[in-house]
Amino acid sequence: MSKKITFMCTAFRDGFQSVYGARVFTKDFLPALEAARDAGLNYFEAGGGARFQSLYFYCNEDAFDMMDAFRTTAGPDANLQTLSRGVNVVGLESQPSDIVKLHADLFKKHGMTTIRNFDALNDVNNLVYSGQCIVDAGLKHQVVITLMELPPGCSGAHDADFYEGVLRQILDAGIPYDSVCFKDASGTAVPSKVHETIKRARKMLPDGTFIHFHTHETAGISVQANIAALDAGADAIDLSMAPCSGGTCQPDILVMWHALRGMDYDLDIDVDKVRDAEEVFKDQMADYFLPPEATAVEPLIPWSPMPGGALTANTQMMRDNGIMDKYPDLIRAMSDVVKRGGFGTSVTPVSQFYVQQALNNVMFGPWKKIAEPYGKMVLGYFGKTPVPPDPEIVKLAGEQLKLEPTTTPPLELNDADPTKGMAPARKRLEDEGLPTTDENIFIVAACKDKGVTFLKGEAEVGVRKIDRSAKEAPAPAAATAAVPASTSGNYSVSVNGKSYSVRIDGGTALVNGKAYQVGVADSGSSDGPAAPVAISGPATDVSAQMPGKVVRVVAKPGDSVNEGDPILVLEAMKMEMEVTAPVSGTIASVNVSAGDQVGTGDVLAAIA
Repeated sequence: MSKKITFMCTAFRDGFQSVYGARVFTKDFLPALEAARDAGLNYFEAGGGARFQSLYFYCNEDAFDMMDAFRTTAGPDANLQTLSRGVNVVGLESQPSDIVKLHADLFKKHGMTTIRNFDALNDVNNLVYSGQCIVDAGLKHQVVITLMELPPGCSGAHDADFYEGVLRQILDAGIPYDSVCFKDASGTAVPSKVHETIKRARKMLPDGTFIHFHTHETAGISVQANIAALDAGADAIDLSMAPCSGGTCQPDILVMWHALRGMDYDLDIDVDKVRDAEEVFKDQMADYFLPPEATAVEPLIPWSPMPGGALTANTQMMRDNGIMDKYPDLIRAMSDVVKRGGFGTSVTPVSQFYVQQALNNVMFGPWKKIAEPYGKMVLGYFGKTPVPPDPEIVKLAGEQLKLEPTTTPPLELNDADPTKGMAPARKRLEDEGLPTTDENIFIVAACKDKGVTFLKGEAEVGVRKIDRSAKEAPAPAAATAAVPASTSGNYSVSVNGKSYSVRIDGGTALVNGKAYQVGVADSGSSDGPAAPVAISGPATDVSAQMPGKVVRVVAKPGDSVNEGDPILVLEAMKMEMEVTAPVSGTIASVNVSAGDQVGTGDVLAAIA
């Protein structure tokens, strides 16, 4: 008799993250979810991971509203699972105890069933309290061991012995769990290692323990890895639906169904109904820009293990900032930052730390500028890395960030940090005149300034759709923007970091005869850059070394600054970077305002 294989449909969470950088409107996917439900699917990944922050950052939507709508559509009996990053919960930054608990309580309140809970460093200390909170909230806890293949030539972790040791630590720590997942976000763990790891786990775990395996097709071996996991005793795998399948995603349900034909495994699906559901899904996503890198196997991924969910999220941000031409260089630089960073698993948030450091190495020169999250990781602020990081990199990180290495657990550090937790989030809401609900407190704690911007009704939209109405669209990568249909006239518009005088007609900007969808600001707005001051003598330009968005302007014309003092803060690739004074003097002019997009080499300010 064939063994029935459980699978979770990841299309509406990991699929969105791995194809569209997690930027999908709720109303657009609910008909496809309904079709999948009607096809007999009842186990879905429904939120968490990057799909929490992305709704506030790019979709101007509330993630809790999305979860409510997901539950309503999927039905009361569906197993709705979300993804949590241990003490980081659903952000890149680790959180204190009260926020970790609030995360579990709120996800239960908003209809979720199960939370898959992992730590990217496989530091079990980061799973103890977070796992207990999940269980205490009445949710099912799927505890995770994260997998990857080290770049060729590396050794010391991420083999079957290492994973067996992590599982033994989980069991010894007494972490409550309902199931165990082996999660390979980069899709690089070779099938033989997957088989050996799960075979050992099956022997270690109590009889009847539910074992789940997760991988991606990015390196081209996901079907083989899934079969290896099943042969070793796994009970469940993750599958997706077109157009969010294959490539950077999980293998398609139909592909896996086909691969298992003639074997002693059965997905127990109505294949024709699943085909129909996929057609609905394709229709619903037809207007979304499909990045070409999301549809392909990348042969270089074993050397530069980039998770599928991080790959397209970062290429979308690189398109936002006009640096997509740097993508091949970034991929090449990934290997070195993994090798020297302590072998944390390349899954968010650690994968993002790798990307940020690799980009800095490309833009500023190798190891000239340590990205703060990467630096904090090698210094121990996110927990213990699988192997010690390169001492030279630890020294550089300490010097540049002015931090000492630490072995104090992240939860303990965060609980002692007065800037983190429910109390400062509540105060921020009160200062902004916003309701202090538990949901709003969590949004501010997880999303910080961007969460406040959303709650104030000032969020922007950055969902990439194909503008089929424009007569001559410049490229399918133009991001849709929240522009009132009644807007028209002549404006000063920032396009790819440069200022143009543009004719706006509704949501369309005509630039040299080409149509663009853009975010606009009236050039006569009082929110523009501060007026320059008259200062005699030559001035030194302060230029952007990397493209990004101006988050804050710290200095104003007339201020005295010393060399190294911050003038403004840019955000790019989910990291904030101070732009500092190259010389001492007086600020003669500041040429940008918060919210402006700038390009490499743009003159941001002048110092006399």
